Amino acid sequence: MATLDHVHWHRRRPLRDPMLVAAFEGWNDAGDAASTAIRHLRDVWELDLVAELDPEEFYSFTDTRPYVAFDDGGLRRIDWPANRFWAGEIPGQDRDLLVLEGIEPNLRWRTYGEQITGVAHELRVSMVVTLGALLTDIPHTRPTSVIGTADDAELITRLDLRPSGYEGPTGIVGALHEACRTAGLDSISLWGSVPSYVPGSTSPKAALALIERLSQLLHTTIPVTDLEIATTAYERQLDELVQEDEESSTYVAELERVFDEQALHGNGSDLVDEVERFLRDR
Repeated sequence: MATLDHVHWHRRRPLRDPMLVAAFEGWNDAGDAASTAIRHLRDVWELDLVAELDPEEFYSFTDTRPYVAFDDGGLRRIDWPANRFWAGEIPGQDRDLLVLEGIEPNLRWRTYGEQITGVAHELRVSMVVTLGALLTDIPHTRPTSVIGTADDAELITRLDLRPSGYEGPTGIVGALHEACRTAGLDSISLWGSVPSYVPGSTSPKAALALIERLSQLLHTTIPVTDLEIATTAYERQLDELVQEDEESSTYVAELERVFDEQALHGNGSDLVDEVERFLRDR
């Protein structure tokens, strides 16, 4: 196992059979849905900061730039790209949760993955779950689809997942799952869908769908009131924008027709195809 040379511990404590849930800003995060979901999970359960990765080794600061801000005392400080681990209890369960709120690195992906799996081993993580989001031809007026994939046949059967036959370019999510296989860690991936005609808008609706699917895996209820309120506002704003433009209205109506037709015939393989096409196109 790799030495944890790039991990800074804030509160090193034993956890009870923890699951690690990770999301990364960047390539795998359409509509900021995965990163929004992971921040919601961190905040709603008031998780404690456990550790973080030193950004010096993993980022080109001319590409992923740090930010200058003022602290409460009025002093200027620099916020560097952060990858932070948070931990706490899963309500109603005799186990804990470990969350990684990350940013896709520019450099040394294998070392980055080894540091994450090293922390997972140190804290006795039993499973790794990654959250991602992709742009798809789904209308905002219909339920958000979430697909779960894995490579292990037993996990696929037990957790009602799908095998992925994807071949092509990958992001840090794919690299992390490879690191998990090398480290002997079970891992699965959840992907939420974001309408392709609003690529620049944060999607609380996709974040909500990811949280709801994750709650099934955790066998507990995750409070989602804030995301539900944000989703209602998001849908209303998109309704107004679409209605103002005849071409957009026609396009969304066609997406609705196709979606309803696929739902009627129970075609559940389409989102898997969308995930693979999304990754190739990017």
